[in-house]
Order: sequence, then structure tokens, then C-alpha cells
Amino acid sequence: MTPIVVIPARRRATRLPDKPLADVAGKPMIVHVWRRAVAADAGPVVVACDDDAVGEAVAAAGGEAVLTEADLASGSDRAHQAVQRLDPDGTHDVVVNLQGDLPTIDPASVRACLDPLAESGVDIATIAAPITDPGERDDPNVVKVAAGLSAETPIARALYFSRAIVPYDATGDRELHHHIGVYAYRRAALTRFVELPPSPLERREKLEQLRALEAGMRIDVARVDSVPLGVDTPADLARARELLGG
Repeated sequence: MTPIVVIPARRRATRLPDKPLADVAGKPMIVHVWRRAVAADAGPVVVACDDDAVGEAVAAAGGEAVLTEADLASGSDRAHQAVQRLDPDGTHDVVVNLQGDLPTIDPASVRACLDPLAESGVDIATIAAPITDPGERDDPNVVKVAAGLSAETPIARALYFSRAIVPYDATGDRELHHHIGVYAYRRAALTRFVELPPSPLERREKLEQLRALEAGMRIDVARVDSVPLGVDTPADLARARELLGG
């Protein structure tokens, strides 16, 4: 594999405007994510941004950024457009789509996302971690994945993703898995995915990965140890500053 890591960063987020440039421990949040992606050593790293200011912040830190159209529908579309512009000849056959609002992600988790692609039949790989906080089990903001993951089976095929508890857990003592929104696409799979229309289950659950499953694409999941903080609200941003020291 010859992966490239793409970090979509949208400055015009509705819930937390200017999120990529938010100061966290003296640096823009997008720089923290970029540094962790570089530390993963999973391939070259580029930030796909919708605004020159984000690109300038990345360049000032020593990174590479590419400007994409501002009105793209999703991070997957932004990652696809960035790779098409940077690598039109297809040198990179795998695209890791790392969300730009995960400033605490473990670099090892980024690397682990590539592991399921060792199986040739896998179109898309992603990661999940065991749910350890009981409050997350019923939280619709925590996406769960139905897959046969365990400590003994660290990679398994994804059967479904949901905001509800899946698989069903009658006793409440079985391991559930918190899906983490990092994806490794085979290049052809990413192109196919962004060309598909939104699917019925995707619209219902508001989870775009269901589009791939409904289209018959195979997603496998690697089990990792920790869930990174996703920054979507001012409270999340305050928590990121606390965790990263300022």
C-alpha cells in the first residue's frame, strides 16, 4: 500500500465556527491533528481546507495544505477532491480520511486504521474502541458498530453502524464498541463512494458510512484502545484545552 493521509478541515462549521483555527495550547487545533497524523508515520499528510487562513496556519507549522471547494457535502468529498488534485496519476492507492477535529487522537490509532486493508476484499477500513463509560451506551451522539470485535478478534467485518445500542445487549455486560470516524479507503472505493447518492439508512441515522454498506461495499473495523476527543461544541473545545494544556 502507498497511503496518503488527508485531513479535511472546514472553517465554516455551523456549531463551532472557525473550529480548525481555534487556539489549543497556543496552536490552532488543526495543527495538533496534523502533528499527530505525521507522528503516525502512515504516509504523507495533507490538510484539505476550504479557506486560505487554514492553509496558511498549516503551512506556518511546516505542513502541506490544498484548497478545496467550500461547498462540498462532506469530509469524504473534500478528501477525494484533494487527492484528485494532488495525485491525479494515482500514486497513492489508499486514502486515510482523518477528521480535523480530533486533536487528541493517538497516532497508533491512525496506523491501525490501515490494518484491515491487508485483506484484499476490504473496500474501507475504520476503527472502534470498547465503550467504558456506561453513559455512552445510550447516548445517540456515540455511534456504535456491530462487528465481531473482541480482545481476541481485533479486526472484524462491520455489519451495521447505529446511534442506538447494537448489537442488542440484554444483560448490559457485553462489550459494545464506539466507532471512531477515521477511514482508510482504497482509492477506487473512495471514488465510488463519493459518486453514490445518499442512501435511505444514511439519511435515517445521519451516518454516511451506511451508504457504503447499503451499496454492498465491505467495511472492516480494527479495535483500538482509546476514543479521541471530538471537538464539536464550545464545551468540547474547553475540554481539549484542558487535556492539551491550555
